[in-house]
Amino acid sequence: MFGRLRAWRRGHRAVVDLVAIAPLVVFCLVTVPEAVGAPLVATSLRLSVPAAVGLSVALLGPLVWRRSYPRAVFAVVAGISLGQWLLGVEPLPANLAVLVGMYGVAARCPVQWALGAGAVAEFGTYLALRAWNDLSLEVFANASVFVVAIWMAGIYANMRRRFVLGLEERAERAERERDQQALIATAAERARIARELHDVVAHNVSVIVVQADGAGFAIDNDPEQARRAVQAISATGRQALTEMRRLVGVLRDDTAAGEEYQPQPGLGQLEELVRQVRVSGLPVDMTVDGDLSGLPEGEQLVIYRIVQEALTNTLKHGGPGARAGVRVEAGRQEIVIRVMDDGRGAAARVSEGGHGLIGMRERVTMYGGTMDAAPRTGGGFLVVARLPAGLREGAA
Repeated sequence: MFGRLRAWRRGHRAVVDLVAIAPLVVFCLVTVPEAVGAPLVATSLRLSVPAAVGLSVALLGPLVWRRSYPRAVFAVVAGISLGQWLLGVEPLPANLAVLVGMYGVAARCPVQWALGAGAVAEFGTYLALRAWNDLSLEVFANASVFVVAIWMAGIYANMRRRFVLGLEERAERAERERDQQALIATAAERARIARELHDVVAHNVSVIVVQADGAGFAIDNDPEQARRAVQAISATGRQALTEMRRLVGVLRDDTAAGEEYQPQPGLGQLEELVRQVRVSGLPVDMTVDGDLSGLPEGEQLVIYRIVQEALTNTLKHGGPGARAGVRVEAGRQEIVIRVMDDGRGAAARVSEGGHGLIGMRERVTMYGGTMDAAPRTGGGFLVVARLPAGLREGAA
C-alpha cells in the first residue's frame, strides 16, 4: 500500500505540493484585510484589498512547483519581494513565500545553491527590517534564528532524501545482482546436467553398438540370439532417444569441453550415499516403496542428486542433533521423493545465496516433474519431488 502511495505521489507532484501549501495560502489570504488595514510603517505604500490579494497570489502561486523547479521558484518569489521593497509596498503575510522557496532550494539542490539561497533570504530579512521596522539587534537576531532554522531543516531534508535514494539504489543494484547470480547458477547447473546426460546417452549408444555387432555375428548361426539383440537395440534406442529429447535446449559450457567424464551414480548408490551421510554425523532413515526397476539412468541420476543435495543442505544448516528421513515411493503414475529433517536453519536454505534448490528444480523440471521445498511446521525442512513414472522400460 505504501509503495502504491509513493508511486502516486511521484506521478502527481503538483497536486501534492498544492495540498501541502494550502494551509499557508488560506492563512495569507484570510489575513490580507487585516494586514492592509494595519500597515507596519505608516509611510509605506498601502494597497487595496484586491491588489493585496493579487500580490499574495503572485507570491504564493509559484510554490506549487517548488520541488520540480526549486531555484526558479525561489528566484521568482525573491524577485517579487525585492520589487515590493523597492516600491515601498507594505509587507504582506504572503512574503513568507521567500522562506518556503529557500527551504525548497536547501532541500533539493546542491549545497552551493542552498548557501546562496540562505544568504539571499538573510539579506532580504535585513532589508525588510530596515525598511519596515526598527533595526534593533534583538529583532534582527530573532528573525535570523527563524531563517536559519528553516534553512537547516531544508539541509536536513536534503541529506535524508539523498540517504534514502542511496538505499533505494543499493537495493535495486542488489536485486539485479541477485537475479544475475540466479541466472548464472541456472546456466551452470544446466551445463553440469548436460555433461551428466552425455554419460547416460553415451552409455546407451555404446550398448546399441555392442548389441548390433553381436546381432551381426549371430544372425546366421543363432537367429534367436540375434532377435534378442535386436529387441535390446530397440529398447535401448528408445531410451536413448528419450534422453536426447531432454537434452535439447540444455546448453553446454564451452569451458567444460576438456573435463574428464566419469560414470554417474544411480539408485544402486543410494545406500552408499546414506551410509556416508550417517558417517558424517547425521542420522538418516531411508525407505524405498515400490518397484524402481527399469528407470532410465538419467531419471535415476535425478533421484540420486535430489537426495544428495537435500541431505547436504541438512548437514550444512540443520545444526547439532538434527535427524533426516528419505522416502522414495514408486507408484503407477509418478515417483515421489521426500527428504525431510527436524533441524534448524530452514530460512538459510531458501536464501538468495543458495543454488542447491535451483539445481534440484532444474533437474526435476527437465523430466516433466515438480518440486516443492519449504520449512516444516514446527521446525525443520521438507523437499518433495514428483517425477512421472511412465518413462521406465516396458511402459505402454
